[in-house]
Amino acid sequence: MITPMRVFVLIFNANTENEGIHTVRVGDRNKILMFESQDDALRFALMLEAQDFPSPAVEAIDAEEIKEFCENADYDWELIPENSDLVIPPERNVEDTDWQPDGQYEQNDNESFDIDQVPPAQEPEFSATELENIRRKLEGLL
Repeated sequence: MITPMRVFVLIFNANTENEGIHTVRVGDRNKILMFESQDDALRFALMLEAQDFPSPAVEAIDAEEIKEFCENADYDWELIPENSDLVIPPERNVEDTDWQPDGQYEQNDNESFDIDQVPPAQEPEFSATELENIRRKLEGLL
């Protein structure tokens, strides 16, 4: 039996009717980044926050669910291997979020969209103190 592969994605407004998953715009296509490592996803989320982007939650999801969602939404996906080169968010982010309670969707360079397939949030593996230490280390890199 094949064990499902768990990946980490960034979710905005987690556990609300207005959830959105983070995507990046590549040309005229939207791409969901699937991180093998929770640490790498957290680093990417912190870099988004440093760009004054709303704070996303890092959620563990089965990779096949994300791939199926991308296929249905005509989106691309990319698996970011653990300990690979640091992935850096695009310099341009949307200033206002696109999440609408009615599920309407607008396209931007670095966008999010409404998603109903996201499972309930899991307890974070890092304490607030550990996250603060990671944040300070990342800020030291800038």
